[in-house]
This record gives sequence, C-alpha cells and structure tokens, in this order.
Amino acid sequence: MANQQVNVKKQEKRNIAQNKKAYHDFFIEETIECGVELFGTEVKSLRQGKVNLKDSYCNIVKGEVFVNGMHISPYEKGNIFNKDPMRVRKLLLHKREITKLIGLVSQQGYTLVPTSLYFVGSKVKLEMALAKGKKLYDKREDIAKKDLRRETEREFKVKNL
Repeated sequence: MANQQVNVKKQEKRNIAQNKKAYHDFFIEETIECGVELFGTEVKSLRQGKVNLKDSYCNIVKGEVFVNGMHISPYEKGNIFNKDPMRVRKLLLHKREITKLIGLVSQQGYTLVPTSLYFVGSKVKLEMALAKGKKLYDKREDIAKKDLRRETEREFKVKNL
C-alpha cells in the first residue's frame, strides 16, 4: 500500500474571455487569481462564452473587492432567475491579499484591471492585474514595436518558402 501511486489530476485552465484592451491601455505589474461570486444562470451563460471584460475594472470598498462593468449576458433559458448583466460582482480573496492590494492601489497611478476569466475544473476564476496607465506616446511605441515584429516575421516567412 505504501508504494501505491496516487493519480493527481492536474487542473487545466479553460479560457472564457480575455481583456486585450487592458494590455494596450496599461502596464501590467503583477497578476492575482481570485474567485468570483456568481449565480447559477451566470455560470451557464459563461459556459456558452457570453461575457465581455472590455471596460471592466476592480475596486476595493470596505475591505472587499468588487468587479464593475463585467457584462455577462442573460442565460436564454433562465427566465426569472437571470440577474442584471452589468451588476457588481464580489471577488473572493483572502484578507491578507486584500490588505496587500489596498497598499499597492493606494500608490499614485495604480489600479486593478481584470485581464482574463477562465474555468479551473468547475470553478470560475478571474485574473486581475495591478496596472499603471499608459500615456499616448507609450501606446504608439508599443504599436510601432508590434508592426516591426510583424514585418520581420513576414519577411522571414517569405525567405523560408
């Protein structure tokens, strides 16, 4: 019995939604994984991929973290059990993590931005990032770098054919 191997099933991430605009508008300093308080019809809608993180943001109120602006479309077969698609949803974090975030966000220019939403097993997780806003010239710099990288990849591809 002592030599028996235990099969540990690795939990895989199944991505639901990405917030690509967050990477365009902010410098991402640090990411934090947290749970989201949801109702049953919202989870069913997430399984269908009907969520938008584009203009969402997180804030801390009275020692609790909430996500605002996350749009989860109403479940088609949910009738009276559907909740408001734009309602404020509570994020599930430990107290020490929240106090750490309060200290980091209190610094000038930092904010909490959701970057992705995914399933880990049957649980819905939100990855939020501690981010600092980009200026217009920073965005232009990033666009120029992406264009340059794209052109070099295109040239490399043509040479190899």
